[in-house]
Amino acid sequence: MRKIFAIFWKDTFVRFTSPLEWLFFIILPIFFTVILGAGTGPSDDQRVKLYVVDLAKTSLSENLFSSLTESNSVHPVLIELNVAVSEFDERKVSTVLIIPTTFSQENVINNRAELELRQQPNNMNALIAQQAVQAVLSRVSSAVDIANASVAKAESIEGFSFTSNDARQVYYNQALEQAQTLMNEAPVRMTEVEADTADPVSYDPRANSSAGQLITWVFIPLIGLSAMFAFERQKGTLRRLLTTPTSKAVFLGGTIFGQVVTALVQMLALVLFGIYVMKLNWGHSLAALAAMLVSSALAAAALGTMLGTFVKTEGQANGLSIMLGMVMAMMGGCWYPIELFPQTVRVIVKALPTSWAMQGMLDIVLRGQGLSGVWLEALVLLGFALVFFVIGIIRFKYE
Repeated sequence: MRKIFAIFWKDTFVRFTSPLEWLFFIILPIFFTVILGAGTGPSDDQRVKLYVVDLAKTSLSENLFSSLTESNSVHPVLIELNVAVSEFDERKVSTVLIIPTTFSQENVINNRAELELRQQPNNMNALIAQQAVQAVLSRVSSAVDIANASVAKAESIEGFSFTSNDARQVYYNQALEQAQTLMNEAPVRMTEVEADTADPVSYDPRANSSAGQLITWVFIPLIGLSAMFAFERQKGTLRRLLTTPTSKAVFLGGTIFGQVVTALVQMLALVLFGIYVMKLNWGHSLAALAAMLVSSALAAAALGTMLGTFVKTEGQANGLSIMLGMVMAMMGGCWYPIELFPQTVRVIVKALPTSWAMQGMLDIVLRGQGLSGVWLEALVLLGFALVFFVIGIIRFKYE
């Protein structure tokens, strides 16, 4: 056991002497977890964002904005002109509605009121926002038309006249307010029913990102065990072991044990990040979590051990481990939901340990499964580990 720990300490010290190793060990996994989890996360409000710049600041402009907030299509946000223009130019928002200072009741009555609607070209969200603004303007215009008709009708009555323009304006305001009230209180003659169809794709970007990046950045260095064996073989270190009482089992046990323990530390760090920063439910079943972490690490380490018996040089091993790790992560659903792949591909990727690891991780963090829900995935991963270890040990050579 002392020799195993000595090999473990030697490999760990050599691995982390380079500051670059910390980049791959913790910094990049957290970076990609945050980027993929936050960048693709669903918003609570699925409406199209519409920036509204109110330069008029009148009761009519406030009424227009209030009507927009009731829309099912757009989510209006009051914002300053310079900020709205800057974000529009940077294409951070699809549509900006500018209410100019000339937007007043007098100009509306005289059909001289104008609004400025800036839209990104060839943008579906901009088209949705335009239709929503037009619908609200139509509603506001209808109330104005009713008020105008009411004033005209009053003036057509014989013997009736307004004593002053102020009196006429007061009458118009009352008619407009009453028209708006009656339109708001109008009974709904047509109802819209939205069907609630279950989505066959169980996808949470935060959970998928946390689990997927954990698997990706742990599998790659564990598969990189092959580079360690190739390096030791090239330098003649393995040959020198023949002159010591260190057996093949002790050497392999120490090397694999050290890398697996390091991988488990990395996994736990990423799990804790997911729990405390991304607010994911990783820790509801510690037994299930432990089973998946250990079985995943063993499967990856066994694959690296087996690969180390086929490669000739450290350079070959490094390139092959990175390529193999990335391809297995992508095809195993670590970067994209596996449900988006064709059915044939979903069947084929069952031959990859990353597919089973991702399924088990998501069963824990996304579906709330316990040990009884992930035992099959853990068992399959241990089966991968057994097969890879047997092949690697049989083929292992000192030279």
